[in-house]
Amino acid sequence: MGATKHDQWQWENATAGAAAGFATVAVVHPLDVVRTRFQVNDGRVSHLPSYKNTAHAVFTIARLEGLRGLYAGFLPGVLGSTISWGLYFFFYDKAKQRYARNREEKLNAGLHLASAAEAGALVCLCTNPVWLVKTRLQLQTPLHQTRPYAGLYDAFRTIMREEGFSALYRGIVPGLFLVSHGAIQFTAYEELRKFIVDLKSKGCKIHHQNPDKLLNSVDYAVLGATSKIAAILLTYPFQVIRARLQQRPSGDGVPRYMDSWHVVKETARLMELGKATHGQKMLKVPLPAKPLGSALLVLLKVHGNQEKDNMAPFECALTFFFLLYLLTVR
Repeated sequence: MGATKHDQWQWENATAGAAAGFATVAVVHPLDVVRTRFQVNDGRVSHLPSYKNTAHAVFTIARLEGLRGLYAGFLPGVLGSTISWGLYFFFYDKAKQRYARNREEKLNAGLHLASAAEAGALVCLCTNPVWLVKTRLQLQTPLHQTRPYAGLYDAFRTIMREEGFSALYRGIVPGLFLVSHGAIQFTAYEELRKFIVDLKSKGCKIHHQNPDKLLNSVDYAVLGATSKIAAILLTYPFQVIRARLQQRPSGDGVPRYMDSWHVVKETARLMELGKATHGQKMLKVPLPAKPLGSALLVLLKVHGNQEKDNMAPFECALTFFFLLYLLTVR
C-alpha cells in the first residue's frame, strides 16, 4: 500500500511539472523567440532583421510576421518544456531514492545537487532534438532563403533526410553544461541567505533566534530573484553557443558553426571586429546590470538596520524595476 502511494506521488510530481512547463511556455514564448533571435545575431545572418532592443523586436515581429511570428516554434516549445519538467521531476525523485537507499539520515545538500545534475543531464539527452527544432522554427522569417519548415513533423523529417540523425544532437555539449545552472543558483541562494541572516542577527535583540524567522517574504523574494540572476549571468554564454550551433545550415548545406569552440572563436573575432568598426556597439552586455545588482545588495544591508514595515515597499519597487530592466535590455 505504501509503495502504491509513493508511486502515485511520483506521477503527481511529474504531472505537476508538465503542467507548470506548459503554463510557462504559453505566457513567455514571444520573449523566448526574441531571445533566440538576439542570440544568433552575429552580424552575418542575412535572414534576420536587426532589432534595437526587446520592445523593438516584439513590435517588429508582430508587425512583419504577425502573431504567428511571435509564437513561432510554440508546439515544440510546449512539447519540450512539458516533457522536460515531467521527466525532470521523475528522474530527480528516482535519483534521490537511489541515494537514500541504505541510509538512515536525510540526504545532504551535495546529494540533492547530484540528483538534480543527473536528472538535468538525462532530460537534456532526451529533449535536445525538440529544442533544436524549436530554435530553427523560431529563426524562420519571411527573409529566409531556404524552404521553411512547415511544422514540427516536417522539420524532423527534413533534418533527418538532409543532415542525418546526428544533426538532432547539435548543441548537446553546451546543453549539458547548462545543467550547472541549478547548482549555481542553489549555491548563490545559500551564500546570500547566510549573509543576510548574519547582518540581521547582529542587530537583533533576541539571541539564538531561528534564522528563518529573521527573514520575511520580501527577503526570500529578493534571494530567489538575485540567485536566479546570478545563475543566468554565469550560464548565459552556453545558451548563446547552443543556439548558434542549432541554426539551420546555409543553402550549400554547410553549418555556420562546426562545434562549440568554433562558436567561441568566431564570436570573439566578430566582437573585436565590431569594436574596431563601430566602437562598443557590438558588445551586447547590459553593463548597468552590475551597479544595479550592487544597489540591491546595499539595500539589503540597510534593511538589516531599518524597520521592515518601512523598507518593504521600497524593496519590492526596486526589485520589480531591476527585473523589468533585465527583461527589456538585451
